[in-house]
Amino acid sequence: MNQLILRSLLLSSAIFSSSIADAKVHLFLLSGQSNMGGLNPDSSFTPTVKKAFSEDKCIVVKSAQGGQPIRRWYKQWKPEKGDSPSASGDLYDKLIKAMTNAVGDHKPDTITFVWMQGERDAKEKHGSVYAKSLQGLIDQLSKDLGRKDLNFVIGRLSDFGNQPNRGYADWETVRKAQVQVAEDSPLGAWVDTDDLNGKNDGLHYDKPGYLELGRRFAEASIKLVNQSNK
Repeated sequence: MNQLILRSLLLSSAIFSSSIADAKVHLFLLSGQSNMGGLNPDSSFTPTVKKAFSEDKCIVVKSAQGGQPIRRWYKQWKPEKGDSPSASGDLYDKLIKAMTNAVGDHKPDTITFVWMQGERDAKEKHGSVYAKSLQGLIDQLSKDLGRKDLNFVIGRLSDFGNQPNRGYADWETVRKAQVQVAEDSPLGAWVDTDDLNGKNDGLHYDKPGYLELGRRFAEASIKLVNQSNK
C-alpha cells in the first residue's frame, strides 16, 4: 500500500473514531463500472436519501470507472486457475481517498456500500470466482473502515448479456453470484435492473433507467439503514 493511501486510511480511522455533537450522519459509498458511472446521484439517489434522513445527515460519495473488472477494487482477487491477470486495487484506493475527503469531521452513524459492476468479469469469463471476489471486497471495506455493520446494496446485472452472441459467457453466473452474496447477509440487498436499459435492450441504461436505478438504490439503502437503527 502506498503512503498516500496509508495516510488516507489512517485519517479515515481517525474520523470514524472521533465524535461530534450532532452525530447520526449516514454515509453512502457508490462504486462500480460504467452503469454506476452513468448514474448521477444528484438526480434521484441523493434527493431520496436526504428526504428520508434530512439534508444535513447524508454524505454521498461516488467513485466509478467504466469497463473495469472487480480485481481493480478487490486486492486479494485471484483467477480460478493460474496467477494472471493479477489484482491491483487501485480503484478501491481511489474510492477510499474520495470518501476521506468527503467525510471531513463527521462520524458516520451508518455506512452503506452501493455496488454496480460485473459486466467486465462476465466478459472475461471470471464468473466462477465472482461471488468469492464480491464478498471479499465487502469484507475488505468492512475491515478497513472498522465497521462490522457495513450495509451493502448490489445492482444485479440486467438480462442484456443473456442474449445469444453478445460475448458474455459468464453473464448469468455473475448475476446469480450477486444475488447470492446479497441474500446470504442480513446487511445486504440487491436491486433488479432488467427493465432499465430501454427499448434497445442495451448494455447501458437509458436516462429514465438511470433515474430509476438511483431511486431503487436509495430505497434499498434506506431500508437497510432503518433496520440497523432498530
